[in-house]
Amino acid sequence: MAEAKAILGLRGLTKQFGRLTAVDNVDLDIEEGEFFTIVGPSGSGKTTLLRMLAGLEKPTAGDVLLRGERINDVPANRRPSCMLFQSLALFHHRTVGQNVEFSMKMKGVPRGKRRQRAMELLEMLRMPADFYNKNVTKCSGGERQRVALARALASDPEILYFDEPLSAIDYRLRKLLEVELKDLHRATGKTFMYITHSLEEAMVMSDRIGIMQEGKIIQIGSPNEIYMRPKNCFVSQFMGEVNVIDVRQTGAGKVVAPSLGDVEFTVSPEAIEDGSGHLVIRPESVRFLSSVAEAENHLKGVLFNEYSLGSRVQYHVRVGEMMFTVEKLREQAYRGSLSDEVIIGWDAKDSILVAD
Repeated sequence: MAEAKAILGLRGLTKQFGRLTAVDNVDLDIEEGEFFTIVGPSGSGKTTLLRMLAGLEKPTAGDVLLRGERINDVPANRRPSCMLFQSLALFHHRTVGQNVEFSMKMKGVPRGKRRQRAMELLEMLRMPADFYNKNVTKCSGGERQRVALARALASDPEILYFDEPLSAIDYRLRKLLEVELKDLHRATGKTFMYITHSLEEAMVMSDRIGIMQEGKIIQIGSPNEIYMRPKNCFVSQFMGEVNVIDVRQTGAGKVVAPSLGDVEFTVSPEAIEDGSGHLVIRPESVRFLSSVAEAENHLKGVLFNEYSLGSRVQYHVRVGEMMFTVEKLREQAYRGSLSDEVIIGWDAKDSILVAD
């Protein structure tokens, strides 16, 4: 299998606004045809990073490379890319067809070819042909998302940038469009670079994810790598609901938790920086035990509450001053009552040791 080539390269990319460093010395390669997502909280610098790649902001320092060529000074309209904004920026006084054809019209493409291409894109994005003459203001939220995608694809860009396009729509529609975006990526083979504050969104769609914090990309990996081996406590907690216990290492494969009365846990024999750190256990890795012998690690507590999540059930178990989260498939649900004294446990392989 041929090695994938980088279509985009970031070298020491930095952007400052006065004394604020929004993007701080970022190095990154995006492979051709990849779906790469930047995830981070508000203010982490992800939108500023994307705007520099699209040519809407100039870097304070560093370079943006397109197939190895520096493009810092190339204006946005001369880059082989297109950006979808959160607002979508559709022309509300125009029809769906006119929106989709806009970039082609600006390039002087004849009317007949414009219409043919627009109809092909509407079909690709699962929109009826009669939408061509529909005013875009009469479209639903999901339909407007598809119109914006069709308009972006009409210019045949090599790279599509997405600035949180699904953040303002309801959960059910968002889940549908996540799947459609991933299918569209596979169908077109184009390079997608996407930013979001939703890790769940990134996990569904991405080939690789970059976690951004305070202007820096602090971890890059596949969704599975990020989820199973977070680099630090910030990444582990940003990845979703987790159980985090402050611990110190007492030997190879052993840690103790001062907040739980120095109870000892068995972990994979990995070093913790400076001998202390955090033990992270995913809720789905914790299980209810009939006896302490059923797992390498265990804690005794009281079942505080339970929450139905459709196919799953989530439980909160109070252990001393801490609240632990346990999540099970419905067929594995706990068959007891609230306020029961319970034993919860997990295996060493399911423990993740991270630094601060």
